[in-house]
Amino acid sequence: MPRVQEHPEHPEGGRKYGGHQMEIYRDGILHNRLPTVTCDPNKLEEQAKKFLGARSFNYVAGGAGERATMDANRLAFRQWKMIPRMLRPTTHRDLRVELFGQTFESPLLIAPVGVQTIFHHDKETGMAEIATEIGLPYILSTAASSSIEEVAKANGDGVRWFQLYWPQDNGITKSLLNRAKSNGYKVLIVTLDTWALAWRPADLDNAYIPFASGIGDQTGFSDPVFRSKFAAKHDNKTPEDDVFLASREWEADVFSGAAHTWEELELLKQEWDGPIVLKGIQHVEDAKKAVEMGMQGIVVSNHGGRQLDGAIGSLEVLPEIVEAVGDKLTVLFDSGVRTGADVIKALCLGAKGVLIGR
Repeated sequence: MPRVQEHPEHPEGGRKYGGHQMEIYRDGILHNRLPTVTCDPNKLEEQAKKFLGARSFNYVAGGAGERATMDANRLAFRQWKMIPRMLRPTTHRDLRVELFGQTFESPLLIAPVGVQTIFHHDKETGMAEIATEIGLPYILSTAASSSIEEVAKANGDGVRWFQLYWPQDNGITKSLLNRAKSNGYKVLIVTLDTWALAWRPADLDNAYIPFASGIGDQTGFSDPVFRSKFAAKHDNKTPEDDVFLASREWEADVFSGAAHTWEELELLKQEWDGPIVLKGIQHVEDAKKAVEMGMQGIVVSNHGGRQLDGAIGSLEVLPEIVEAVGDKLTVLFDSGVRTGADVIKALCLGAKGVLIGR
């Protein structure tokens, strides 16, 4: 967790994040310029709703079922309270963390949020560029509207990781991993909880799923192995020739309804020579199994409440999981994070880094 240094100066090149607050006041006082995005986390959703279409908003804001898991995530944060201490050194703050042998200026990571083109025309490439600018690792979703190569180019000399929605086809899986490695992605995040898409009423009421029209399928549509197999099966057609058909085939492979097994992790270990992190861990025994299978990290996560309705809040299980395996692999966290105070709580409970997304 962030630690207070007694004597050293600020880390060389370190960002003074607190200065942003004074910039806002100065812009308002001197230039009559107010923040474009509200500073109130409780108003973010309301503001987003004004600018996004109903389908886009419901996709990003919705959850599984009656959103009970989303509520559980927030309740878990509210139940933990901070007890401040006074008259302590405060001038030299060091937020640096070390993850998988690399030091970062803060414990924040950009979570793998898919289909970003339905939120802003800059899509994933724009977010990857900003991540480099502000010094945060960017995690690219398999469900992206930009290709692996496009995002790598936009990210430049920034740090990027690749999140895998694990296809059933081993040839396609190997191709995706090879492309990610070849384009400078250093860590593989394997999402385990989305072998099928959840029942999401906000999307169902609009009969909307972006993947059906090719939005969020760019990882597959740009993959040479997928394209080759699609052409062989459909009279040399390309995905662009029949987007609907190609979308159905890509999603059938990625969200097949059939979960992979622990033993199949051996394929990923053979094909990926960097750290492998399993995302979606909610149970201590699964965390222990990740250690047994030689994984380098886990993300304690319930997919932000988007997959299983009625699940436990992720923060609720974090301390137990950290106690069981925190000294054996790197424990990261996401789900329900809204504020800096939330990040502090997750770090205090043992997470080494916190993913921020929707």
